[in-house]
Amino acid sequence: MMRFVLIMSDLIMPLLFVYIILYGFSKHVKIYDTFVEGAKDGINTVIMIFPTLIGLLVAVGILRSSGALDFISSIVSPITDKVGFPSETIPLVLMRLVSASAARGLMLDLFENFGTDSFIGRFSSILMSCTETIFYTMSIYFISVKITKTRYTLIGALIANLAGVLASFYLTLYIFGR
Repeated sequence: MMRFVLIMSDLIMPLLFVYIILYGFSKHVKIYDTFVEGAKDGINTVIMIFPTLIGLLVAVGILRSSGALDFISSIVSPITDKVGFPSETIPLVLMRLVSASAARGLMLDLFENFGTDSFIGRFSSILMSCTETIFYTMSIYFISVKITKTRYTLIGALIANLAGVLASFYLTLYIFGR
């Protein structure tokens, strides 16, 4: 059974590619022209969102190098320590809102300092899968489709992210203990 799953995982993308081409032929679509048109649209989208990406990368660099994350952690740590939440992960929680790659770098730092099998290592791993890069995702998606009125999206996303952080913490406690 496992061998079948491995073979299918290797074949799924080529089979999907062939299926799309055959489907296009069956509908008499000019496949190459359509591909080129889609590529042009993709490049226009990249050009449109590029300033936002640069702004986010600069903000992440400033946050990491300025010590702002450590400062926020030191302010919040008395509260988190009382409830047993690992204050060492606060920079990860905050950076996860902005950048997945920067959060991954912080997670790897936590792995190096505390180990992958530690409570902090396990919590960090679960946290990364239970949360989202809200500001990155909202800026890219909203700019690419020209949405200007976000209404309650940010508030809802922050609440959902907080739920993900808390769920990660309690899941780690429940599954692995301290």
